[in-house]
This record gives sequence, structure tokens and C-alpha cells, in this order.
Amino acid sequence: MSTHVLDAEAGRPRVGVPVRLERDGEVLAAGRTDDDGRLRFAGELAPGAHRLVFEVDTPFYPEVVVAFRATGGHLHVPVLLSPFAYTTYRGS
Repeated sequence: MSTHVLDAEAGRPRVGVPVRLERDGEVLAAGRTDDDGRLRFAGELAPGAHRLVFEVDTPFYPEVVVAFRATGGHLHVPVLLSPFAYTTYRGS
């Protein structure tokens, strides 16, 4: 499982964003994005619903929550962030 936060306004990765990986209200892992805006969580995810919680602290969003369903294999869930909007997708 990995993620990537890109700052669309600045045109570069968002460094130091705290991110939590959760399932059923339990925090499975936590970390901060690196100098390239990336974070990789070790291990495989059990099948089922999970959440990534990004503490982005923009002028409008204190956090961004991305809920997704794991079905096996590696998942990459990027977030493209701007002050008043964000988008996400299943990456490769």
C-alpha cells in the first residue's frame, strides 16, 4: 500500500503530510509523506474496506479521507490537492 500527495497549486509534492491507514476504526499504520510526497506502508492489506486519512490543513480542508476497498495485491492511492479541492484515483 502506498500513497502520494501532490500540491496542485504549488506544482510539487506535498512534504510532511501526516497520513493514517485505518480499518474498522483501528489505526493500522501511520507516517508522513517524504521529500517526494510519498509514503509506503509495509505489509499486505486484508481484503475489505479501509481508509486513508490525510491531515492536509488547507484553507478549507483540515483533513482528506479516502475510503477504498482492498482486494489483494499492491494498491497505490494518490491525492492531488489544492486549497479548495482534491481528487484521488487508484494508481499503479
